Amino acid sequence: MEVDNVIPKKKKNSNKNNTKNKKKQKNKNTNTKKNTTKKDVKEIKEEQVKIEEEKKEDKNTSLEEVKKQNTKKETEKKKEEIKTEENNENRKPKFIIPIFLTLILILSLVFIYYFTFSLKINLNGSKTETINIGSTYQEKKAKANYLGKDVSKDIIISGEVNSNKLGEYKITYKIKEMLVEREITRTVIVKDLEKPVITLNGAEKVSVCPNKKYVDEGAKAIDNLDGDLTKNIETKEEENKVIYTVKDKSGNITTIERNLVYEDLEAPKLELVGGSTYTIYQNNTFKDPGYKVTDNCDEALEVKVTNNIKSSQVGTYTVTYEVIDSSNNKTTITRKVNVIKYVKPATPSVPASQNGVIYLTFDDGPSSVTTSAILDILKAEGVKATFFVTASGPDSLIKRAYDEGHSIALHTASHNYKTVYSSVDAYFNDLQTVQNRVKRITGQESKIIRFPGGSSNTVSRNYSKGIMSKLVVEVKNRGYNYYDWNVDSNDAGGASSASAVYNNVIRGLSKNRINMVLMHDTKTTTKNALRDIIQYGKSNGYRFDVITSKTPMIVHSVNN
Repeated sequence: MEVDNVIPKKKKNSNKNNTKNKKKQKNKNTNTKKNTTKKDVKEIKEEQVKIEEEKKEDKNTSLEEVKKQNTKKETEKKKEEIKTEENNENRKPKFIIPIFLTLILILSLVFIYYFTFSLKINLNGSKTETINIGSTYQEKKAKANYLGKDVSKDIIISGEVNSNKLGEYKITYKIKEMLVEREITRTVIVKDLEKPVITLNGAEKVSVCPNKKYVDEGAKAIDNLDGDLTKNIETKEEENKVIYTVKDKSGNITTIERNLVYEDLEAPKLELVGGSTYTIYQNNTFKDPGYKVTDNCDEALEVKVTNNIKSSQVGTYTVTYEVIDSSNNKTTITRKVNVIKYVKPATPSVPASQNGVIYLTFDDGPSSVTTSAILDILKAEGVKATFFVTASGPDSLIKRAYDEGHSIALHTASHNYKTVYSSVDAYFNDLQTVQNRVKRITGQESKIIRFPGGSSNTVSRNYSKGIMSKLVVEVKNRGYNYYDWNVDSNDAGGASSASAVYNNVIRGLSKNRINMVLMHDTKTTTKNALRDIIQYGKSNGYRFDVITSKTPMIVHSVNN
């Protein structure tokens, strides 16, 4: 019984303790929940110590064991709550910015960024431009955009480019919109981009004799800035070419080549001395006047001459000249030789329509002293004449006579009988000289001639026997007409005054024939007599004319 009483009592105490502990625990839990945020770890530890002490009091009873277990569970639960609270505490910010302030800040930043960075400027073309000196700089400008709108027109461009001076130049593009500014720069470099120009002297492709070394013909070099760079040309000869290189001060380099072809494709040049056609009388010997031969590669060449001439037989024969150089280039030319019977020239018949015509002819000019005055008289009187000129005197007077409608005919270049009549070739060489002069001055080739001393002269016998008989035939063969005279003013002989010249002329005139009057425009007496002669002819029904290729020839009898 006592045991039973004891046990319940203990039970009762135990229940009281449990109840008491539960109340305490409940209060503690409530306080813990309310003050969790304020309690620290130290307080929790103190609670744990108290619980441990209570556990010790009930250590000897089973209820105390149960309590211990419950306390342990409560403690673990409390630790979990504390840990959760601590985690939540750590996650909370240290300070809090109100949401509307954050929005204002964000909007402000967006506004500032938009209005500040929305102004953009970009160059058209490259940031660095290079142009050639002397050319024109073409401004490419720039583009600008602000708030989605093209504001390129507001760009201010500053800076200049001197395209005639080497260097670097800055072009600045600046724009300002509201309070925002932008600026960008372009660099323009003026350089010498033009290469020198090399011009070869001679051909780009040259044939060089196989047996000779090429002699450089050189080249010229011109630069747009440095001028003449010819002396700076570097020349290098390789196997089949010559290389020319030149560099200007700006470093521009030009190189060209001349190609060399070692071959001889050029035939020798073979020229006849004298004409290509000769005429000899039957049974006379043909004297070959010879030839001239030259070659681009070979110096001494042999000419093979062959002919089939039979001087005893009348006919046309051929003389052949042939030459071959060391590269087998061949040249062949021929000359014709006519063998004819000698027939004394007959005096040409004169048409009746030519009766009473006066041909005023002047030999040996022009003269710088008298010819101009004679041309003045002829112009004033409206009369045309024929001038048989030499290689002397001013070209301008020949040109004036030709331009004023006078006939320009051929006399002699030298008027030296010894030279002119030494041979047929010598005569034609002399004639060719004066013919070339007339053609150079007038542009026309004259075929009208007068022999020095006339065709009847005998002085030629002193230099070449029978030469006049040959010449009167040969000039016709070569297309010339020769004119002697039938009225002699004798101004080159005994007529020493103007009146003597006048009388000699008018006494020789006849209305029943052609009147071919011989005078000299180198004589003052002739100049002084000319107007009176013309006026006499006009007053007495004569007509004046100039010699043409259709004028009947007036010729003398040949005396040599």
